Amino acid sequence: MENVHLALEEDDLYSGYNDYNPTFDSEELENDLGFQQAVRTSHGRRPPMTAKFPGTAIGARPIASSFGSRVPMTSSMGRPMTGAVQDGAARPMTAVRAAGYTSSLTRGSTFDPLGQSKGPAPPLEAKNDDTPEEKIKILEKKVNDLIEESCMAQSVGALQLALEKAKEAGRKERMLVRQREQSGNADHINLDLTYSVLLNLANQYANNEMFPEALNSYQVIVKNKMFSNAGRMKVNMANIYFKQKNYPKAIKFYRMALDQISNAHKEMRIKIMQNIGVVFVRMGQYSDAITSFEHIMSESPNIKTGFNLILCYYAIGDRERMKKAFQKLISVPLGIDEEDKYIPSNDDTSANMVIEAIKNDKLHQMERDLKVLAEKYIMTAAKLIAPAIETSFATGFDWCVDMVKSSQYVELANDLEINKAITYLRQKDFNQAVETLKTFEKKDSRVKSAAATNLSFLYFLEKDYDQADRYSDLAMNADRYNPAALINKGNTVFSKQDYEKAAEFYKEALRNDSSCTEALYNLGLTYKKLNRLEEALDCFLKLHAILRNSAQVMFQLAHLYELLEDPQQAIEWLMQVISVTPTDPQALAKLGELHDGEGDKSQAFQYYYESFRYFPSNIDVIEWLGAYYIETQFCEKAIQYFERATLIQPTQVKWQLMVASCYRRSGNYQKALETYKDIHRKFPENVECLRFLVRLCTDMGLNEVQEYATKLKKVEKMKEIKEQRVKSGREGSARGRREGREGSAGSADSSHSSNSTKGERLSAKMRSLPASNEPYEASSQKELDASYVDPLGPQMERPKTGAKKRMEDDDFADEELGDDLLPE
Repeated sequence: MENVHLALEEDDLYSGYNDYNPTFDSEELENDLGFQQAVRTSHGRRPPMTAKFPGTAIGARPIASSFGSRVPMTSSMGRPMTGAVQDGAARPMTAVRAAGYTSSLTRGSTFDPLGQSKGPAPPLEAKNDDTPEEKIKILEKKVNDLIEESCMAQSVGALQLALEKAKEAGRKERMLVRQREQSGNADHINLDLTYSVLLNLANQYANNEMFPEALNSYQVIVKNKMFSNAGRMKVNMANIYFKQKNYPKAIKFYRMALDQISNAHKEMRIKIMQNIGVVFVRMGQYSDAITSFEHIMSESPNIKTGFNLILCYYAIGDRERMKKAFQKLISVPLGIDEEDKYIPSNDDTSANMVIEAIKNDKLHQMERDLKVLAEKYIMTAAKLIAPAIETSFATGFDWCVDMVKSSQYVELANDLEINKAITYLRQKDFNQAVETLKTFEKKDSRVKSAAATNLSFLYFLEKDYDQADRYSDLAMNADRYNPAALINKGNTVFSKQDYEKAAEFYKEALRNDSSCTEALYNLGLTYKKLNRLEEALDCFLKLHAILRNSAQVMFQLAHLYELLEDPQQAIEWLMQVISVTPTDPQALAKLGELHDGEGDKSQAFQYYYESFRYFPSNIDVIEWLGAYYIETQFCEKAIQYFERATLIQPTQVKWQLMVASCYRRSGNYQKALETYKDIHRKFPENVECLRFLVRLCTDMGLNEVQEYATKLKKVEKMKEIKEQRVKSGREGSARGRREGREGSAGSADSSHSSNSTKGERLSAKMRSLPASNEPYEASSQKELDASYVDPLGPQMERPKTGAKKRMEDDDFADEELGDDLLPE
C-alpha cells in the first residue's frame, strides 16, 4: 500500500493522450521554416545520437507523475515543439543538436560550427600489416593482379610475358596455400583462385606451343575432384592432341568431354561433335565423320557442318547424298533479318534516325559477314559437286542453279551462272564461256555489268580490241560505278595509244573504288608513257603502300628512278625486288647493268653471274660475261659463254667468231684455226673469217694461205660489186623519181617501177648474206679482232719471224683498223 498513490482530484488522469509530437508531422514539414532552413544549410547535418548532449531523450525529457505539475512534453529526440522557444534560448535546428549549437552560446561564446578551434583531427590509426590475415589478403591480391596482367599480355600478343606472369602467379598461389596451412586456416583455402591460376597457366603454355607442360597443367585440374566442371578442360586437351596430329587421342578426349557435359548444354555438345567429325576427316575415316555431321544437321544445322558433309560425300563419291546434302545446305536458316528493314521511310523521322544508327552497327556487320560466308560455302560446294553429280559439268551446274533459285539465296543463281562461265575459261573452252556470258545481256543491270566485263576481258586477251571496247561500253552503261568495266575501257583506249583518255578512265575507276589496285597500276603505266614521271612515281609509291610485297610495283619504281637519273634509288628498289623474288633473272641483270653504269665491275659481275645461273639463255647477260672475262684476261673462261650463245643463236656468225678469237687470244692457235675453218664451212662468204684464216695460215707457215687469200679476194670483189649495184640502184631510183616529177606521169611510173624492182632484188640478196660489218665483241674499239689488212698489200712486206712474233703484232693491227667494224 505504501507504493499506491492516490490521484489528486484536480488532475485529469486521461489528459495528454491526444497530444502528439510535431516532429513526426511530415505533412507540415514544407511549412516548417526551421526545418527548411536546416535542410538548405550545412547546419542540417545531424550528428550521431548520444546521451551526453543536452536535449536528448534522457537529459531533456521530464517525466510526468502524479505528484508534480505536468510540464509540456518535448519531442522524443529532444527537440522542442515548433514555436515553443524557451526564454531567450537559441532554437536548435534539429531534434538532436544543431551544428555548432551548444548551451554556451547563450553565455556569449564564439560561434564555431566546424570545430576549428579544437585544432586538427587526430591521425588515423595505422593499419597493422603484420597479422597473418592481412598478409594472406595482400598475397591474394597480388595473385589476382598477376593473373590479370597475364591475360592482358596475352591479349596484346606478348605470349612470353603472359607465360612469365602466369608462372609467377602460380608461385605466389603456392606461397598463399602454405601461409594458410601455417596459420591454421587450411579449411579456408580459396579453390576458385587455385583453379584460375592453374587454368591460366595451362592456357599460356598452350599459346606458347609448350604442349607437354600445358597437358600436365590441364591434367592437374581434371584429376582434382574438388573443381566443378573440370571435365570441360578435356576439350582443351583434345585440341592440343589435334595440333600434335595425335588424332586417336584427340577423339578419345573429345568423347570423354562429351560424356561429362550434360544434355542441357546443347550448343557445347554440338561443337564437340563437330570437332570429332573434323578429326575423322583428317584421319580419312569419312563414314565416321558423316555420322557426326549428319547428327549435327538433324539436331542443330549450320552452314559449316553442311559444307563439311558435302565434302565427305564427295570424298566417297556418293552422288545422290551429295544432292541431298546440297539441298540441306541451302535450306539452313541463318537467323538474319531482311535487308528491307534498313531502308528508311520518308514519313517517320524518329524511325529513320534509329535505322541510320543501326545500319552499320556491329550486329548488322556480323549479319553481313555471316551471309557472305554462307554464300561462299554454297558457291564452293556448287563448283565442287557440279562435275560429279551429273554426266557433264554443265548439267550438274544447271541442277545446282535450279536448286538455288528455289531457295532463300535466289540472288546467287546469277553468280553461279557467271562462275559457270569462269569454269569454262579455266577449262580453255572460250566459246562456251562467251556463249554463257552473252545470255546475261538481258538480265538486270548488276549481272549484265559483270557478264559484259568478263566478255570485254576475254576479247581483250584475244586482242580483239573492237569487241573488247564494245562490251566494256555495255558494262559501263549497265553500271557506271563498276571499276572493272572502267579499267577494261581504259585498257582498250590504252591499246590505241590514246593515253590521256585512258588515264581519265583509270581515274574514274579510282574515284569509284579507291582501293582498286589495277586502276592505280595502269594509271602509273599511262603516266610513264606520257613521260610524266613524277606523277607515275606518285602512283606507284601509293600502290607500294597498299601492296608491300609486290615485286612488279617495286620493279616499276626502280625503272622510274632509273629514268629520273637516280641510279642509287633504282638500286635500292631493285634490292627490295630481290628480297621478295631472289631468283628473278631480269631483276638481277638490271642490278648488274646499274652497277656497271656506276663503275662497280665486281658487283656487276656478281649480279650478272647470278642472273646467268637462274636463266642461262639471256644473250645480253652472256655477252657481258664473255666481254668481262676477255677484259680481265681470262679468255678461256669466256669461251663457255660464247659457245652457249652459239647454241642459242646458231645462225649468228659473231658468236662463233668470238669463240675463235678467245682461242687465239689464249694462245691455242691450232684450236683457233680449226674453229675458223669450221666457221668458213658454215659461212663461206664471211670476210672476217677469211681474213683471220689468211693471217693464221701465214703466221703458222701453212700452204693453205694462198687458197684462203684467193677466196678473200673474190669475196671482197663480190662485196664491192654488190655495194656498187645497191648504190647505183638507189641513185637511179632517186633520179627516176626526179624525172617522174618533171616529166609525164606515165614515164615516171615506169622508171620508178623498174628501179625499185631492181633495188628490191639487190636488197633481198644482201639480206640473205650473213652480216659482215657487225662487231662480235661487246668491248672497246681496241678489242675488235675482226679487222685485218689485205695480206697481198703492205702487211705482207713484214719479215716472217714465226708465229709468236706475228701474234704479238695482232694488237697493232687491231688498233689500227678497228674503225672498219663500227655499227652502221
